[in-house]
Amino acid sequence: MTSPYRHLFDMPREIAYLNAASFSPLPIATAETGRKAVGNKAQPWLLPADFGERENERARAAAARLIGASPDDVSLISSVGYGVATIAKSLVVPRGSRVLVLEDDHTSPVLEWHVRAPQQGFIVETVKRPDDYDWTSAVLDAMDSAGRPPVSVVSISTIHWCDGALLDMGAIADAAQRIDATFIVDATQTTGVLPTDPTGWLADAVIFPTYKWLLGPYGRAFLYLDKRRQNGLPLEQTQHSRRNVRAENDVYFVDPAFAATARRFDMGERDHFISMAMTTQSLDLINELGQTRIAAHLKPLVDRLADGLSGLPVRVAPPRYRAPHILGIAFPKGRPTDLAQRLQRENVFAAIRLGHLRLSPHIYNDEADIDRAIAALRRVLG
Repeated sequence: MTSPYRHLFDMPREIAYLNAASFSPLPIATAETGRKAVGNKAQPWLLPADFGERENERARAAAARLIGASPDDVSLISSVGYGVATIAKSLVVPRGSRVLVLEDDHTSPVLEWHVRAPQQGFIVETVKRPDDYDWTSAVLDAMDSAGRPPVSVVSISTIHWCDGALLDMGAIADAAQRIDATFIVDATQTTGVLPTDPTGWLADAVIFPTYKWLLGPYGRAFLYLDKRRQNGLPLEQTQHSRRNVRAENDVYFVDPAFAATARRFDMGERDHFISMAMTTQSLDLINELGQTRIAAHLKPLVDRLADGLSGLPVRVAPPRYRAPHILGIAFPKGRPTDLAQRLQRENVFAAIRLGHLRLSPHIYNDEADIDRAIAALRRVLG
């Protein structure tokens, strides 16, 4: 069955692009929005004075709608690393306490703590990769402080980016709440497909970019901050982070006190209205389709892919831990040389990540793409 969404993309029928977890193609409408926005920058005298501000607020509102939050709690930032650095700047991590991260998690929720640990005197503890893909139990076991220093921060992703194994954020959030640990969530690989629920998780911060599952451009991301975390120092000092520092005023620094909402943490040069307009266009599409419908489209494709590998010398996450949109294939007997390149020659596009072949379909994919990938893998793996 052909995907009901493929016509929204400029994607030839013979292409099986299964690499959204790296970066997605832009929808046709988003690409056109970008072209129009470039034209706006070419003739800025045609734009109203409040154009940039309106574009910012449209994007902020669309992102807030996606995660069920208030726009006042959402900051406009450039990357997940920027967001983690923002909250870390104002966070006092007690000396001797532990900060939990996942083994081989992406750099963004991990490296900031390694940089700060020597000076601040806390311990970065890495939760080891579980052989059974049960990351949730591994994290909960690590949060037990019996005979060990207390856990003060849990900085993790919603899913492991190489093997596609999901974490139960609700269970981890409850445990973090019980021990009064700061809970920081990198939702890069799930927002747009699975519900991101910062208020339900009682998360201190949730961060996600737009260039993967949200079908948007590079350089755009969003930082949700719980209200109790909105009094800290921004990573950058900007006029829009202050209550009344405006070039239009007769006096520039009328009121340099910080803004009262998460807007104080907006990045510098946020008025990049070319990528901001593209981001809003794609967010509107995701909001219109709904993440439940998107996940329902993708899960049968990933299950079909996993079933189609039966009998091959590979290993994948069992269904109970498997994400509906990412399948990481491990090779216990060794991975064939140049596997991704060999698949690409057959118009199957995937990525090698930490020894896994990672396949990640999105709404433009259908059963024909999956069957093409299965056939290509069977030829290569023999």
